[in-house]
Amino acid sequence: MTNYKICSKTIMDTTDPNIVFNENGESDYYTNFQKNILPEWNFGKGRLDELQKFAEKVKQECKKQDYDCIIGLSGGLDSSYCVYVTKEIMGLRPLIYHVDAGWNTEQATSNIEKIITGLDLDLYTDVVDWNEMKDLQRAFFKAQIPDQDMPQDIAFFSSLYKFARKNNIKYVFTGANYSTECCREPEEWGAYPGIDSVLIKNIFTKHGERKLKTFPIVDIFKYKIYYQRVLGMKIFHPLNYVEYNKNNVEQFLAEKFGWKSFQHKHHESRFTRFFEDYWLPIKFGFDRRKAHFSSLILTGQMSREEALERISKPELDEQDLMNEKKYIADKLNFSEDEFEVIFQGKNKTYKDYKSKRNLIGFGIQFMRTFGLEKRLFR
Repeated sequence: MTNYKICSKTIMDTTDPNIVFNENGESDYYTNFQKNILPEWNFGKGRLDELQKFAEKVKQECKKQDYDCIIGLSGGLDSSYCVYVTKEIMGLRPLIYHVDAGWNTEQATSNIEKIITGLDLDLYTDVVDWNEMKDLQRAFFKAQIPDQDMPQDIAFFSSLYKFARKNNIKYVFTGANYSTECCREPEEWGAYPGIDSVLIKNIFTKHGERKLKTFPIVDIFKYKIYYQRVLGMKIFHPLNYVEYNKNNVEQFLAEKFGWKSFQHKHHESRFTRFFEDYWLPIKFGFDRRKAHFSSLILTGQMSREEALERISKPELDEQDLMNEKKYIADKLNFSEDEFEVIFQGKNKTYKDYKSKRNLIGFGIQFMRTFGLEKRLFR
């Protein structure tokens, strides 16, 4: 890459084509954190009273219902600790919701069971129709865009929102947080901002093979405007109101529940692990660990030197990556040769397909202007 540059405070770099640096070599990821996130968040310190006040409000509003809120649980760290905070610190009665899209690791499944059993909670699992899931993922691979994890994200969030709406559950709690996610991956790295039904349907029309009869799709404007603004659904992030240190919480969950940590973020999904460790960095040149580790650098949980050393080599060794590539191809009914042809094919972006990205952009700008979104969106 010509004119390569890396942030002097994080490890975000010019693989994000829209990154901006100041005269000190600090990127806008760093300056945005210092200006817009840290003053309000303050590492979760001193916010417990605020959290408990909100918990009392939820209890009063939902006292006649079976559950106070719903939480999507993947078995990963953020969602697991979100469940603990909600039940044990806030004293609420959450319904735990899991979407099985066909890619759970055994470790993720085990972690879910341990959290549910240890906290004596109810679990509802939605199993996505595998043939439809597979067909949508095949279509996205053929589309040649970097957003290969979009089908899973669509399934996870759409299923949860639909279930909450159908069962009149007002409060949706999530593990999204500033401590481990204050540095958002740029959309060029396959982090398209929201569920865009126009984009999904256009890609599927061009590359799909069947029909999506049951696959859940809730468009971003439906859940942002109709569900939240009209029907009153509320999205809440408990982990921003407690002191949340990744290593400390991993140790805590291990000691209390027998929960097991993953080598890296998102490794609870076998597909996401392959996508982020192999497909995205090798085919497109984007390493999402730069954003993940930059979040930990900004929040004082990792040194910049340690982060640079970690990204100097892949999380999995070459043989493991080849084994995973074969596993993914087989499960999606691609021959190894077919999968390799796609891998070597011409890269595209969402801009090669119909979408409502411009409208979504207006919505993002509105949220940032009014302080509803603190993380950096372009």
